[in-house]
Amino acid sequence: MKKNIFILILFFLSAAATAQNKKQTITITTKRGEVHTYIMGETIDSTRIIKGVGIKIYPKNETVSKDFLFSQIEYTITEDSTPTPTPDPTNKNANRNTEDDLKRNPEGWRLEFPRFYQGTNKTYEVTHYTTERARGRLVNYSLEWDVNLKANRWSCYQMYDILLQKNAPRHNKFKPDPDIPENEQTSLKDYSGSGFTRGHLCPSNDRRYSTEQNVQTFYLSNMQPQIQGHNGGVWQILEDKVRIWAGKCDTLYVVKGATIDKEEYICKQTDLIEMAEKEGKSVVPKFPGIVPKFFYMALLAYDKKTKTYRALGIWSPHYKKSKTEFITIKELQHRIGIDFFCNLNDDIEQAVEEQIDDTFWGK
Repeated sequence: MKKNIFILILFFLSAAATAQNKKQTITITTKRGEVHTYIMGETIDSTRIIKGVGIKIYPKNETVSKDFLFSQIEYTITEDSTPTPTPDPTNKNANRNTEDDLKRNPEGWRLEFPRFYQGTNKTYEVTHYTTERARGRLVNYSLEWDVNLKANRWSCYQMYDILLQKNAPRHNKFKPDPDIPENEQTSLKDYSGSGFTRGHLCPSNDRRYSTEQNVQTFYLSNMQPQIQGHNGGVWQILEDKVRIWAGKCDTLYVVKGATIDKEEYICKQTDLIEMAEKEGKSVVPKFPGIVPKFFYMALLAYDKKTKTYRALGIWSPHYKKSKTEFITIKELQHRIGIDFFCNLNDDIEQAVEEQIDDTFWGK
């Protein structure tokens, strides 16, 4: 019976998405008693279901969706007022963030999120929000912080037309993350005199829609120690490319990070000496925590009109003028051991992770 309920809502949403000329009404009532009503073709363009997770509603003339978790929905009705019970929440993608994972961060069902760390280290999965006068509460970016390693595992966020606006200047004041105890994260003192810059993962330039958004990118939890020749060179060029790609699609889902989990991908003394030589410096940089040997990006582009996904993995060796590799997400996952875009339906996830659309990315 539960399976039939799930199929029914899938059929309903699919029909609603294609019948643009019909006055179909979707009413979603949440467990808090909030009622949201949408008219297909008038107030919304399309709908999409993320299996076992929730419903995405795409308002007309907007690229960002309204998202409803099944766990938040009391019931959904169609225009003929026939109740459609909430689908079975146990019907999940095989590798998505689980209900236990979502207890660590309830936003972990979003498409930009990788699968949360499953080991024994203590971690914080943090989402930073801002309240914008015109748009209300927005998710700014999220991250996973490993307390044992005192290192960021990844930062993830979305890019779409509104968030590409440049309304605020660079804040440029680094400080501890208020959502992580100070004694469990890196400090300004760790970077002082180390020879490393505080390298953004969610960059300042990607979050200039508002001052509050930009301020949050300067939290130390969003940093990795980067040699300046990489941070201000190859990595900056890649960040510029990401902004171009974001302008070519409706939503770009971004994950950025560095290698902290595998011993062979962490800098040893010989690597630090090589870094200094490539920088033309005689003093070898030294950091009290992990210095990653590689940086990476995982990108997922979504086109609302064609309902098409495209994905790209980026592998960047951590030294000045290093050669970037553009690889599949599957290969990136193999190297790092992190499951990216795990909340996508399995069939879509498998397809996009194994190929690169060179026409779109135009590397």
